[in-house]
Amino acid sequence: MESVVNNSAITHHLAALRACDRCPRMHKPVVVGRPVASRILLVGQAPGDKEPKLGRPFAWTAGKTLFKWFHGALGWSEDEVRDRVYFAAVCRCFPGKNPTGGDRVPVPDEIANCAVWLDREFALLRPALILPIGKLAITQFLPPAPLADTIGKTFRVTRAGHAADCIPLPHPSGASPWHRMEPGKTLLGRALALMAAHPAIT
Repeated sequence: MESVVNNSAITHHLAALRACDRCPRMHKPVVVGRPVASRILLVGQAPGDKEPKLGRPFAWTAGKTLFKWFHGALGWSEDEVRDRVYFAAVCRCFPGKNPTGGDRVPVPDEIANCAVWLDREFALLRPALILPIGKLAITQFLPPAPLADTIGKTFRVTRAGHAADCIPLPHPSGASPWHRMEPGKTLLGRALALMAAHPAIT
């Protein structure tokens, strides 16, 4: 019965999130994942330009790499990951492009506006495991630090009055070589092993 209530509440939450218009510079539509009552909360940074068109988080190149990591660590397909993990993000809309190239980094007020939705998800899901992906997501839970000091470790964090384990992962972007060279390759392997061994996964 509890999961039915949770799924209903999550569906209602996602409907409200899709209607959000707090940030005028952000590009619609709002990108959300499936209404999954999961104890695992994955927190991305912000959608790219492909995700709004395809209607799901991590829908393009970075997503392919991310789902390869999950398959290697857990044996789950992309569809199984999306059905078992709740996908959140620091910001849920595409921020747009920089005039000089690349995606615009969300500004602090946009991050703060979207943090309200993440806080509600903590209250709804009461997750046991947080997986922040990339530096922007990691710094929503941990003080700024080099990736080498955070990847491959488990941290106990509190958000919206709820405590959970946090296992940071690097961003799987093709633009970042960090996870493909040392020490990133080894530390990523450690982080994925910690994730696979966490009680929330089983």
